[in-house]
Amino acid sequence: MFFVVALIFVSATAFAGGYQVRLEGNKQTGMGLIGAPLQFGVSSMFYNPGALSLMKGKFGFDLGGSAIFANITFQQYESNYTAHTNNPVGTPFYFYVAGKVSKNIAVGVAVYTPYGSSEKWNDNWALKYLIQNISLQAVYIQPTISFNIGDKFGIGAGLVYVKGSVDMNRALNYSGNSNVHLNGKASSFGYNIGVHFKASDQWSIGVTYRSRINMDVKNGDATFTVPTSLGSLIPASNHFSSSLPLPSNLDIGVAYQPSKKLLLAAELDWVRWSVYDSLSFKFETNPQLLNSTSPRLYKDTWTPRIGGQYKVSNKFLVRAGAFYEASPANKDYFSPETVTLNTFAYTLGVSYMPVKGLSIDASWLQLFGQKSEMNYSPENARGYYKTNTVVPGLGISYHF
Repeated sequence: MFFVVALIFVSATAFAGGYQVRLEGNKQTGMGLIGAPLQFGVSSMFYNPGALSLMKGKFGFDLGGSAIFANITFQQYESNYTAHTNNPVGTPFYFYVAGKVSKNIAVGVAVYTPYGSSEKWNDNWALKYLIQNISLQAVYIQPTISFNIGDKFGIGAGLVYVKGSVDMNRALNYSGNSNVHLNGKASSFGYNIGVHFKASDQWSIGVTYRSRINMDVKNGDATFTVPTSLGSLIPASNHFSSSLPLPSNLDIGVAYQPSKKLLLAAELDWVRWSVYDSLSFKFETNPQLLNSTSPRLYKDTWTPRIGGQYKVSNKFLVRAGAFYEASPANKDYFSPETVTLNTFAYTLGVSYMPVKGLSIDASWLQLFGQKSEMNYSPENARGYYKTNTVVPGLGISYHF
């Protein structure tokens, strides 16, 4: 089957955890991307909706973004051949606004991009028949409500609406510059729920669950460039449908404040990647030839995170964190459009508060994907992959 297409929805390949990105708050990024046990203002709508009702003040907003600089290296098995990506800069962003409608109830809206980046290989690289380039845009919109019982316990939930698009190219094994261009859009719904418990002045605990979301492309556009002799079998214009599961997440965290200046936190995140067992494409014209199903066989993962925050003065906070993220990919069905490796990472962050209620937040994330031998066995595409990624981020938040 010539048409073994890799992935149409995912390109956040700089990160270990499949095609998931968690850059939804620069304060949390600075502490190892920990969020479940923390109350860092209205950004709790993503990290733990239960903490929103415990926000300081009656109103707040938080906006920011990051720049993903990702480099991927491929070395072909038993060969000196190497290839490198030339990725454009990824720019995930977030915006949150929320307020207290009563002493015990807070409501808000979150807009964020947990899936979104680009990957570009040379058009003539060794695995061009699997992928040449891919670009993803996905925007989440989440209205949220949160309730608290006293000043210690909060529970919250958000309805998530997702709208995404994808653009992808790969070569075809025919003469000339044969290739296929896929472009599709999808939308779907999910939810985000969480509880936050401040057990004492020193200890707090948080648990949050983000649901699985199925992204279904219907009537996507497929454009084929093939020799004229194949035109009757492979029409230049076609339509396709496909589906990709965005897996559920369970985050469990604890925070400890031993002094007024120091805050420590740890979190364990479970991602149910096993829902991504295969990828299928169905075409409107000539489905007998073009339809395909290829295995992925991802596995569930657990990611441990640690982080800390220190109050240098009334105007400055500094943060640091680290985590280890295991790759969910099956090494025998590893497709290079999603280069997900076992990864070590560290984070840094700083906040500057020039006036009461206003915070300017910067973060730095660096990820080191461990060199690994991988193979896409249906195409015997074996080689060694390694990644290195840096992600600076900047945001601003305000509450009163």
